[in-house]
Amino acid sequence: MTLFQRQLIRARLQNDPYYRLQSAQEIAVAAELGIKIDVNQASVDDWLRLPGISIHQGRLLVELQKNGVPFYCLEDIAAALAIPVHRLKPLEPVLRFCYYDEANNISRVNPNTATVEQLTQIPGVEESLALAVVQNRLTAGSYRNLVDFQQRLLLPGKLTAQLMHYLRFC
Repeated sequence: MTLFQRQLIRARLQNDPYYRLQSAQEIAVAAELGIKIDVNQASVDDWLRLPGISIHQGRLLVELQKNGVPFYCLEDIAAALAIPVHRLKPLEPVLRFCYYDEANNISRVNPNTATVEQLTQIPGVEESLALAVVQNRLTAGSYRNLVDFQQRLLLPGKLTAQLMHYLRFC
């Protein structure tokens, strides 16, 4: 790869945080720039940045991660995708395997499907709020996101800040 090509790749990577890497050379430049993907917190978009990873594979990895499956090494990802590890080896320079305390791995609740009982298991959610969440959902439809949730229920900022760690909207 010429110096010009390397500079062009650097510029693309620095200007577009969602740039999809195309080759081993681009992965090498990304690694030089300090671009890393935390495999245990990666989104589907993060996985799609990597060459050879399909949307189906990205979704599978994210779903496993959301269900509490940690990835400790490249072999774990290969096993989850049922592919040989040598196919993932070129991606290794931009992958980071961070480990998180299970106490911090909070199970999130979807307020669009949760029952009153499930909502009251969230710290800070009393039965009256849980009832309001379900009633508002039944009358006004699903919550689009955290902002919609806060506005429709007229929640104070401090409570919303506390709840955001326990809610997921899908």
